[in-house]
Amino acid sequence: MKFIDQVKVSLKAGDGGRGCVSFRREKYIPRGGPNGGDGGRGGDIILKASRDITTLLDIRYQQQYRAKKGEHGMGSNMHGKDGGDLILPVPVGTIVRKAESDEVLCDLITEGQEFMAVKGGRGGLGNARFKSSTMQAPKFAQPGEPGEEAVLILELKLLADVGLIGLPNAGKSTLISSVSSAKPKIADYPFTTLTPSLGVVKYGEFGSFVIADIPGLIEGAHNGTGLGFQFLRHVERTSMLLHLVDISEMGDGDPVENLEKINKELSLYSPELIEKPQTVVGTKLDVKGDGKRLDSLKRYCKNKSYDFFPISAVTGKGTKELMMYMGRKVEEYKNSSKLVSDDD
Repeated sequence: MKFIDQVKVSLKAGDGGRGCVSFRREKYIPRGGPNGGDGGRGGDIILKASRDITTLLDIRYQQQYRAKKGEHGMGSNMHGKDGGDLILPVPVGTIVRKAESDEVLCDLITEGQEFMAVKGGRGGLGNARFKSSTMQAPKFAQPGEPGEEAVLILELKLLADVGLIGLPNAGKSTLISSVSSAKPKIADYPFTTLTPSLGVVKYGEFGSFVIADIPGLIEGAHNGTGLGFQFLRHVERTSMLLHLVDISEMGDGDPVENLEKINKELSLYSPELIEKPQTVVGTKLDVKGDGKRLDSLKRYCKNKSYDFFPISAVTGKGTKELMMYMGRKVEEYKNSSKLVSDDD
């Protein structure tokens, strides 16, 4: 299940340091020659593909980057220090485009591949460089060159790790908007979500995974009813499923029957779908009731060996624990998949 994640970044390479105008001044040498050093080179900004990063989430939080300037030259022929290059890690598979023309500049498809996005300015020459037979004491030096600037679009095709499934109004859109940056349209009627919405969930200090709010499902979806085929094709491409069930007293139908209804549609469409790792989530815990619907679903999940989490996406109760758990599951899945591919 692929989505396009895009972020616009503004990059400014470091300016070169200016050259120095200086003359040797020592006792008994009243007319010492020029000894102004060169300015340092400005730092480049380099995009580097890394498998340690899976999304553009961190870059989305900081969209402007500046490399360091080169230091100015000094007397005694001392050159200014070069500005350090700024290495910006991006996920493998990131496409780099010019924002103004949409021209593709680079496709970072291999681990460690680098692309110099903007080049640092050259340092200016000090006055010592301009001494000649006709000019013994040049009183000028070069300024440093400005670093390049660019506005780029970074684009990444994302594979959704986790698909949210459930009947219409099960609370999928509310959950994804509360745990990620995705803001799907939310209203209290069926089929609020007409197209998949994507969010990147950050958990722990460094972990993240991609979650997709998939259009709601009704009976007969395997025959194309409602959003049927469109929905099921999306489910097919996710790694694992979060099955949301409304446990509030205001919810339609019996929670257990609703869970079975969706799973039946999955199995009728493709037996492989029902084999995907599935975690059941009881939603709308904030809506008061006698708890019978919650208890019924909890017992069912225990008997069927489903992992079960009751949550309220509105108040946030249980969502952090759920996302930490799913993050670990996604990590385990990716590690096991990597081992299998390595064996092949």
